[in-house]
Amino acid sequence: MSLILNVIWFVLAGLWLAIGYFVAGLVFCVFIVTIPFGIANMRLAGYVLWPFGRTVVYDRSAGCFSLVGNILWLILFGWELALAHLFTGLLQAITVIGIPLAIANWKMIPLALWPMGARVVDRA
Repeated sequence: MSLILNVIWFVLAGLWLAIGYFVAGLVFCVFIVTIPFGIANMRLAGYVLWPFGRTVVYDRSAGCFSLVGNILWLILFGWELALAHLFTGLLQAITVIGIPLAIANWKMIPLALWPMGARVVDRA
């Protein structure tokens, strides 16, 4: 079932979201100071590309730099990404086929808000 949902997700939303995240990650990697944000964006791109069958695990011992990075991320970029996922999920929830995609989109909101110190792992 995950494979079918991932293929539908890839065609309808995943490819375009992943390209956007990846391009933003490349832009962030231009300056040395913003490289951690670029890496976080590329990690998000991988998860957004193929989300079903994977989950996000937060590392509670990530440290104060992760906390500061998350606060800066939230203020500068995170809230826009979270609103985009919320709005896209609402649009996907209109159809019966889109409901699982909407739920996956809404599950990405916390990761869009707090990406530092998060790891994407397989559910198995």
